[in-house]
Amino acid sequence: MKDESWGVALRTMVNVSVWIAFPIIVGLYLGKWLDNRFETSPWLFLTTMAVSFFISIYGLTVHALREFKRIDRKQHSSEKKIVTKSTNSQQNTNREDKNID
Repeated sequence: MKDESWGVALRTMVNVSVWIAFPIIVGLYLGKWLDNRFETSPWLFLTTMAVSFFISIYGLTVHALREFKRIDRKQHSSEKKIVTKSTNSQQNTNREDKNID
């Protein structure tokens, strides 16, 4: 269980870092290049940075919702296992009580 939690934490950290850094870095270079090419400094740079920011927010939101669903499914499956085990143990106890009579 401990190894699995480290893996999940590491994967989440990498995904969040990529969703923050990659769009911003691309927006930075693309905005600078467009401003130099069309001599519109700083408007295209600011526009690409704003678009990059919204792409980052969208990506982080989608990733967070996906992780919440995955955790929720995992939690429900473990609850079902617990209920199944307790039901089976109750049935076994009832059978043993009937055998004693």
